[in-house]
Amino acid sequence: MDKVRIDKWLWAVRIFKSRTLATDVVKKGKVRLNGEPVKPSSNITVGDRLTVPKEGFNLDLEVVKLLNKRVGAPLAVTAYVDHTTEEEMNKFKDWFVGKAKGEHREKGLGRPTKRERRDLEGFKGGEE
Repeated sequence: MDKVRIDKWLWAVRIFKSRTLATDVVKKGKVRLNGEPVKPSSNITVGDRLTVPKEGFNLDLEVVKLLNKRVGAPLAVTAYVDHTTEEEMNKFKDWFVGKAKGEHREKGLGRPTKRERRDLEGFKGGEE
């Protein structure tokens, strides 16, 4: 085996939970193979570099081993080398560390009324 479909490989190495999710992300043009956007049917070979968006991060992976069937996590990790920078993995820490605090309501006030809840959601930028 010298080539594997990119969506199948992303699913097999457990980057995405299902092959459908992998296919959808590739279809949207978010996955890049050696810097170029690709289709789900594109083939990858050993040595290719992939940029894959996952949970707000852009993973930079190098293909080391080709897999076309889903394997266990310990085997899946050996199929790629992760070149993702520390800055990319920590990019949200600067925004959120120490800033998110639990909400506090004075004791004895009970649950917020519908009006108070709407005011809170509007203030926090939630649904209106």
